Amino acid sequence: MSLDSWYERLHAAVLEELPAAVELRHALHADPRRSGDEADTTAAVVAALGAGEGREVAGTGRLVRIGTATGPTVALRAELDGLAVLEQTDVGWASGSGVMHACGHDAHLAGLVAVCRAVARVGGPAPLLALLQPREESAPSGARDVVLSGLLAEEGVRSVVAAHVQPQLAAGVVNATPGPVNAATDEFTITVTGHGGHGGYPHTTHDPVLALAAVVVNLQQLVSRRVDPTVGAVLAVTQLDAGTSFNVVPDTARARGGLRVMRESDRTALLTALTEVAEHTAAAYGCSAQVHTESNEPVLANDPELARAAVPWLARGGVEVDDSWRSFGADDFSHYCADARGLMLFLGVDGGAPDAQGRRPGLHSPRFLPADETVGQVATALLAGYLAGAQLLGT
Repeated sequence: MSLDSWYERLHAAVLEELPAAVELRHALHADPRRSGDEADTTAAVVAALGAGEGREVAGTGRLVRIGTATGPTVALRAELDGLAVLEQTDVGWASGSGVMHACGHDAHLAGLVAVCRAVARVGGPAPLLALLQPREESAPSGARDVVLSGLLAEEGVRSVVAAHVQPQLAAGVVNATPGPVNAATDEFTITVTGHGGHGGYPHTTHDPVLALAAVVVNLQQLVSRRVDPTVGAVLAVTQLDAGTSFNVVPDTARARGGLRVMRESDRTALLTALTEVAEHTAAAYGCSAQVHTESNEPVLANDPELARAAVPWLARGGVEVDDSWRSFGADDFSHYCADARGLMLFLGVDGGAPDAQGRRPGLHSPRFLPADETVGQVATALLAGYLAGAQLLGT
């Protein structure tokens, strides 16, 4: 059967699955679990898939195979965890537990189930693996642990596809950018040490607060002068901590922040420059500086061939396709892209009812609640990615 015929067959089957998928979305939204505590969510999704218990992975995660037991496979990934957010919506299926699916994971899971059930019922051009991933929202990364388990290689996974709601895109638009689409992230802590003393005798001190303030200002030129402006980067100091009293110069002052880049070469260069600026600036004020960094996610780079192959199937689904949008947000889906073809599709959605100023809620907002039609949009995107992955299995 040609891929065109498979599309028509699967598209019709997915539409038939959507009412049950929307009900699943409501059930998952009403009863979310935090990162690392997703066993109940996993059990509910596995039951909805109706394809057996699958294989446990990364603690509370699960791999459920659809179709033939062996051979090159396309994986569809969705995230299991919610966030520690107290929901502020008025739907009958709102969560009241202080945990909320405020990032669309309920819709992602429901759309995945619709596609997998359709493939299980009418067949498909390639084996399909439902990848139910834990711990996307917090460390340690669930995706990293899935990759390190080696189970994706055992399952013959050649492509991994995901879809994520994104209110920064216009509703009805699906983004399929080839290459880097989400940033690599690093956290840093700068500790400046001086010599404290009485606030009335500053000449007897080496003030680490003043030195740290200079460090923060001097860091602002790194991105504009060290990174190609057509590529971009983000270096943000977001926390400052020093002192206990207005009349005491402390011995130490600390700053924390984050670095986000689209190229690994910029990551290396900026982390080196950050340390140099902090140390030399502090020294100019008679102080010393230590910089501690912690690497998080790598760059999320969509496989160009897989992204291009998905575009015609997305268009068949009636959506407007964008291939240029990028975000300095991060997603641990990036770990899959190192070992297989990876494709993260971003779906433009309205985040929910606007506030008094006309602003709609964004990701992680307690009011974030895309409409139920989002489940069908997720399924459309995942079906397109599945067909694109099947198309490339022979290349």
